[in-house]
Amino acid sequence: MSRATKLSSSAAASQARSAGAGREIAEADRGRDPETNRGRDPEADREADRETELVELGKAFRHVFRALRRLRGRDTHLVGSEVSHAQMELLIELSERGPLSAGELATAAQLTPGTVTQMLDHLAECGHVQRTRTADDRRVVVTCLTPQGEGKVQSKRVIWQARWEHALADVDAEQLRVATGVLERLGTVFEDTPAEGGCADSGSAS
Repeated sequence: MSRATKLSSSAAASQARSAGAGREIAEADRGRDPETNRGRDPEADREADRETELVELGKAFRHVFRALRRLRGRDTHLVGSEVSHAQMELLIELSERGPLSAGELATAAQLTPGTVTQMLDHLAECGHVQRTRTADDRRVVVTCLTPQGEGKVQSKRVIWQARWEHALADVDAEQLRVATGVLERLGTVFEDTPAEGGCADSGSAS
């Protein structure tokens, strides 16, 4: 082999090594080490990412659950004619569905009939609701909103609607649809959980 041929071969080999090194440096700059990723299973990576996001969703759900529980806890400090969060839920139910019996309200709010009766006593004393007997069956007593009670609901809605829209201002319609679907599925999970499960603070939400 001539000296010129040897020099040419040596230069070509040097260029190939430089090109290979350049590719590895570029891969590393993009955060993908070729040696590390070689042989990895993309499906396993996706599953690991999903498991991580499920854990994060559980943490977020527990945060919301505890925030709602704290909101209910603050109700114990209300005095006089103030309306508690639980009582406001009854007013909203009456606003949306019309006159209801104490039993129907108890089912909707997931409270005992006795608790609902006490709450309605307070709301009636404050002038937010009134009780009447149905025309079809005088033995059945239903509760309906007064104009004052309806005004209370609407003023609360205005406040919470503003907070709601501010918190979700940068969330598009598709993300909202996905979030709605996730919350609906979580609702069925907790509705189907045995009473002794205590799942709100356990499992993936821990």
